[in-house]
Amino acid sequence: MSDIGNSNRIAREYIDSLRIETRYMDSTNPTLDFTLYGERFASPIMTAALSHLDHFMFPGAGDALAKGAAQAQAVLWYGMADDDEIDRLAASGARMIEIIKPYTDRDIIRRKIAHAEQLGLLAVGIDIDHPFGEDGGPDIVDGWEMTALRTAELEAICRGTRLPVIVKGVLSCRDAERCLAAGAKGLVLSHHNNRIEYAVPPLAILPEIARLVNGAIPIFVDCEIRTGMDAFKALALGAAGVCIGRPLMTAIKQGGAEGVRDYLLKANAELGKAMAYTGCTDLGKMDPTVIRRV
Repeated sequence: MSDIGNSNRIAREYIDSLRIETRYMDSTNPTLDFTLYGERFASPIMTAALSHLDHFMFPGAGDALAKGAAQAQAVLWYGMADDDEIDRLAASGARMIEIIKPYTDRDIIRRKIAHAEQLGLLAVGIDIDHPFGEDGGPDIVDGWEMTALRTAELEAICRGTRLPVIVKGVLSCRDAERCLAAGAKGLVLSHHNNRIEYAVPPLAILPEIARLVNGAIPIFVDCEIRTGMDAFKALALGAAGVCIGRPLMTAIKQGGAEGVRDYLLKANAELGKAMAYTGCTDLGKMDPTVIRRV
């Protein structure tokens, strides 16, 4: 099958086209300390919002992801799952953000947010890039129909919960502006693993959206973020944090929770190296001018 138009490949090629300037003079050993919604973490490198790992991989895979994130002091993002699985993950010791799909039955969204509040999760998110199927009609996920979210609905969701609401699947200033107006407390730039072909790479649109947001809310990036160097490029261009997905699935298969922990810690070390070599010695000193595209 042709790989032409594959958004994962396009995003990967864009990341690899970015080079960094080295800036050694007056640099110091970096700190990766990361604060999100009032809580501190070891690094801005987090897990991606993977879904139903116990079903798609093997029983206990989701728990391994959560335990590994907790051991690495990283934020755990998670996607579609039954309440029992969300309960287990929330009890793992990891601080968790649950991403909820745009169910046509909006009561499901409200119920899941109420459940997240009861569990004391760090935040919740709405996955806006999953309303349509391959033919442009409504998407059906695990038997549930999805429908695109309206700005007024997002505003009501944001007003109706004490948790920060993050919007996942933003790839345009148009959507970013509407999410800001609705009261969203974070954006995830993502094409959702090649959800649509020829999607703009998240890092390509990141500087434009960062200028629009102007620090008002954190911006996160996923899709083809694999290493600490990938993370550095995103952070330098304006992201507050990044999410690693499929490499952690491999880490689970190879080493369980310890595999996840070790992968995240290795990525942290790679990020620290890139920060030291460029004079970006803490997250408040990230500088987009160290990035050049070839």
